[in-house]
Amino acid sequence: MSSLHANLGLSKTGKFTVYAVGGKMPSISPIASVSSKKAQVVLDDKVPKSKKEGSKKESKKKDDVKAPVSIELTPELQAKYDAILSVGEECISEVELKQLLLKKDSFNAYDGFEPSGRMHIAQGVFKAMNVNKITSSNGVFIFWVADWFALMNDKMGGDLDKIKVVGEYLKQVWAASGMDMSENKVIFKWASDEITNNASTYWPKMLDIARRFNITRIKKCCQIMGRLEGNLSAAQVLYPLMQCTDVFFLKADVCQLGVDQRKVNMLAREYCDAAKIKFKPVILSHHMLFGLKAGQEKMSKSDPDSAVFMEDSVEDVTRKIMAAYCPSKPEAVAAKPAETSDDAGKESMHLVEDDLKNPCLDYIQNIVFGPPNSTFSCNGTTYDHFPAVRADFVSGKISEQKLKASLIDALNALLEPVRAHFTNDPVAKDLLAKVQQYKKEKAPLNRQFRRMDASQANIPVGAHVVFAPPPTANPTLQTAVDVIAQLSSGDASSAKVLFLSDWNAKVLSSCDADEKVINAYYSVLTKSLATISPSLMESVLVVKQSELILSDPSNYWISVINVGRAFNLNVLQEGFDDSDAVGNVIGRMMTLADLSSLNAKSVSIQDTAMTSIITEYFKNIPLDAPTLVPLDATSIFLQDGGVATTENSEYFLLDDPKVHGKLKMKKAFCEPGNVDFCPPISVASVLIFTIAKAKLDISRSPDNGGDVSYSTEEAIKEDFKSGALHPGDLKAAVTKTVVELLTKLAAAMKADKEFTQAGKAMKAYIKKTKNKK
Repeated sequence: MSSLHANLGLSKTGKFTVYAVGGKMPSISPIASVSSKKAQVVLDDKVPKSKKEGSKKESKKKDDVKAPVSIELTPELQAKYDAILSVGEECISEVELKQLLLKKDSFNAYDGFEPSGRMHIAQGVFKAMNVNKITSSNGVFIFWVADWFALMNDKMGGDLDKIKVVGEYLKQVWAASGMDMSENKVIFKWASDEITNNASTYWPKMLDIARRFNITRIKKCCQIMGRLEGNLSAAQVLYPLMQCTDVFFLKADVCQLGVDQRKVNMLAREYCDAAKIKFKPVILSHHMLFGLKAGQEKMSKSDPDSAVFMEDSVEDVTRKIMAAYCPSKPEAVAAKPAETSDDAGKESMHLVEDDLKNPCLDYIQNIVFGPPNSTFSCNGTTYDHFPAVRADFVSGKISEQKLKASLIDALNALLEPVRAHFTNDPVAKDLLAKVQQYKKEKAPLNRQFRRMDASQANIPVGAHVVFAPPPTANPTLQTAVDVIAQLSSGDASSAKVLFLSDWNAKVLSSCDADEKVINAYYSVLTKSLATISPSLMESVLVVKQSELILSDPSNYWISVINVGRAFNLNVLQEGFDDSDAVGNVIGRMMTLADLSSLNAKSVSIQDTAMTSIITEYFKNIPLDAPTLVPLDATSIFLQDGGVATTENSEYFLLDDPKVHGKLKMKKAFCEPGNVDFCPPISVASVLIFTIAKAKLDISRSPDNGGDVSYSTEEAIKEDFKSGALHPGDLKAAVTKTVVELLTKLAAAMKADKEFTQAGKAMKAYIKKTKNKK
C-alpha cells in the first residue's frame, strides 16, 4: 500500500492493481522503434499469483490479467499521463493509456450526460476540473448530450423539448464553472441530432451489439440508469446498448465517466473482443461523491439535500453542509437479512474502500483539492494536501463545526462565479428559471404518441401486410408457398405489402447477421415469388424495413423507445430466457414500431408469440388495431419423420436443380391409400390447384385405367384412398410439375444478374459456415 493510501486511511486491494489487459501482449517492435524519442518498454513475464487473483470480475471475462508491461514515458508525456490518470479512481488499463499517448498526438475522450434536471456540484465543478485535466493533455473532450436517453428514462416527464432546455442549462453551468471550452477543446453533440443524421451508421452498430449479448449481461448494466433489475421497462435495455454504441460512434479513445457507468463501459470492451476490434477504449472511471446523508453511496438529484447544487445560495450550502453526515471514526454497519440480495442498481459506487464514508471529507478531497495547487484553510492552518486535513480531523485537532465552516467557505467561493453568471446573463437566467419551474411542476409522464408514417413513403394506409419469414441460407419452396398463402389471405380490396425485416434479421442474428447474405435471401425470395406466382406479385408492394426506417429515422426510433416504455421487460421477453440474446427483445420492439408505422388493415406474421403483444400494444395507441391473419398454408414437407432421411430429402429448395426435384419426389412418402399424409397430393394442391389454378393430368395406359385429370384436392384423395390412383402414377405427374417449376426458377436466376449473384452469395455463405465447423 502506498503512503498516500495509508495516510488517507483507505485500503487499496490487489484487485485494482493494473496490468496489461485485453488480449495479446503488444508487440515490442513498433514501440521499440520510437523508444529513443518517447518511451522504453520493459516486459516482465512473471506475474505474482496474488496479483492475478485480484482483478475485477468484469475484467476477468475478456480482459484477463496478462504479464505487466512497464513503459517509461518522456517527461512531457509522463506529465500528461499523470494528469489524465489523476481523473480516475480506476483506469483500464494504464498500459493502454500510455500506448494511446504514444500512438496519438491528440485523442478523443467522452462522457455522456442525461439532461434530467439540476446539476449537483460533482457534475459541475468536479467534472469541469476533470475535463480541464484531459484537454490540457491534448485530449478533445466530447460531451454526448443524451436527450434520447433521458426520454427513455422518463426524465422531465418524457418531454423531449423540456429535456433539450435542461441540456442547454447544463452547458451554461459548465461554462460558468471554469471549464476551458476554447479552441474546440470541448465539443457538445446532441444524441438526437447526431444519431438521426447518421442513422445508417449508428443503428446497425447498435443492432450488432444487441445480438452479441444476452439479457442477463444487459440487465447488469441497469446501474447506469439508477434502476433495479426487476423493475425495468423494455426501453431500458435499449439504454446500455445505445450507450455502448456511442463509444464507437464517437470514436472515443477514452471513456471518462463515473464508476457507476463502469459496467456498460466494460461492455464496450467486451464487444471489441466479440467483434474482433483490435483497439479497445480506455476506461477512466472517476470517483463518485458520497451523498450528504448517512448511508448515501452517491448524490441524488431527486433528493435536494443529498448534495450541493450548482445554483444553491449561500444559505442553501450552509444549511446542507451543517446538516451533513460527518463521522470522525468508522461506524458499525448493520448486517443485511439473510434473504436480502443485492441488486445491481444498489451496488456500491466506490472502488477504493473508505471506512469513514464522510461526505464532508469527500468534498474537501475531490472538489476543494481538485484544481492543481489548491489549498484548504481551516482552524488557522492552510493545508496543501488532503491527508493532513483528514489526519487532523480524525485526531480531533479539527472539530466537526470548524471543518464544516471552512468547507462552506470553500464551496461558496467555487460557486460564486456560477451564481453571478445565472444572475447577470439573461440567457442563463431564463434557462435556470425554466428548469426550476419544471421541477416544481412535477408534470405527469408525457408519453406523446409518435410514429413514423409509412404513407409519407408512398405505402398505402389500410393495406394487408405480410412480414416475410426470417432469412435462412437455404430458402425452401415451402417458404415461398407460405408467403404466397399469406399474401392471398387479405381482403381482396386491400393493397398488398410484403415487408422485408432486414434490420430485424440482423438483430436476431439470422445468417450470422451477414448483411450480404440477408439481402441475398430477400432477393432470392422475392424473385422466386415473382416466378412462381407472377400475377399475384404484380399487385404486391415490396418494402424493405431498413429503407423505410432511414426515410424518417428520428420518428421511427422514438416510436421504438416509446414501445419499450409502454411494456415491462418481462412482457417483451416472454418465451426467452435471460441467457438468450437481448436482440430478441429489441426485435419485438421494432416489429411493434413497424406496425404502427404501416397502419395496416390486416397483418400476417409467422411469429405467433407476437399475437398477444400486438393486441395489447394497439389497446394503448390512437390507431385501429389490424386484423391478425394466421398462416394457413398447406405443408409440402416430403417425409413423415418416421424413417431415416437426410435434410435434402425432406423439402424442396428454391435453387434445387431439376434432377434433385425428381429424386426428392421419388423418395417422398406416399403410402397407398393414406390421404392423411401424402406429400405428392399436398404439392399438387398447392402448386397446381391453388397457385397455378390448373389441372393435374395423369397419363396411364388403358390397362391401368387410362388418362385422368383432376381439378380438386378432394377428387385426388377420393381416388387415392380407394386405390383407383396408384402412388407411382401420382408421383410421376406431380414430378413433372415440380421439374417444370424448378426449371423456371433456374431460368429466372440465370436471366437476372442480381438473382444469380444472390444465389452465389448464399452458396458461399453455406460453404464458409461448413468450413468453420
